Amino acid sequence: MSVVLAGCTQDQLQGWLPTEPGTTNNVDRVIGLWVTSWIVLLIVGVLTWGLTIWAIVVYRRRKGQTGLPAQLRYNMPIEIFYTVVPLILVLGFFAFTARDQSAIEQAYEKPDYTIQVFGKQWAWDFNYTNDDVYYAGVQGQDDPDDDNGNLVESEIPTLYLPVGKQIEIQLESRDVIHSFWVIDFLYKKDMLPGKTNYMYVTPEKEGTYTGKCAELCGEYHSMMLFNVKVVSQQEYDSYIETLRAAGNEGQLGHEYDRNQNLPGIGEPAHEEE
Repeated sequence: MSVVLAGCTQDQLQGWLPTEPGTTNNVDRVIGLWVTSWIVLLIVGVLTWGLTIWAIVVYRRRKGQTGLPAQLRYNMPIEIFYTVVPLILVLGFFAFTARDQSAIEQAYEKPDYTIQVFGKQWAWDFNYTNDDVYYAGVQGQDDPDDDNGNLVESEIPTLYLPVGKQIEIQLESRDVIHSFWVIDFLYKKDMLPGKTNYMYVTPEKEGTYTGKCAELCGEYHSMMLFNVKVVSQQEYDSYIETLRAAGNEGQLGHEYDRNQNLPGIGEPAHEEE
């Protein structure tokens, strides 16, 4: 097995997942779970296909044979085998998945930065809570100079994250269900109206990463894109100051939500009789 794996490319070693090892603190864990899973399932598949083909060849009808072959009602050892083995596989996958999910979902006791993200049809708002500044996104527009249907890059909302810092991301929706997905981070989470979800991540490699809404949310869902820029602390601080200089001080709240009658938001006014 080691000899076989030694001849694999990096893409093959990480199961063709769209990222690089070490992009975040969670990426390697996801890669390990994914690659181990498909190797185990490939082995099971090969054994199953092999036994199926063997049975087809060995027990095929020969020339001159007539009638039905001897019929067996059951084979207890085989029935126990094909009941126990799948059960072991299912329990094993469940255990390892639960272990990794628990680690990924573990909240930071004292995150370095908390960022509030609002999904809205069809753009994104970002509140940089620690620095009390915000970014208000607008819907991306088709680039008239691009024949491939790409959006104008400068108009795509961009979330800045400092490298090596523990980030707590609070996920909110202003209207319908969205899903916050940074492709290279190998993780996504739904954004539900009236509910706050959380994502915990430590970006470990500087770079620009593509994000998108992963939940069908209306006519322009495919254009609900964003970028994530993981930068040095100095560049992050500089970006925060550009937002402050542009007058983006304070926080964007729920007053811009389209759904103002959700439970807990308030009660409808009653006319006096």
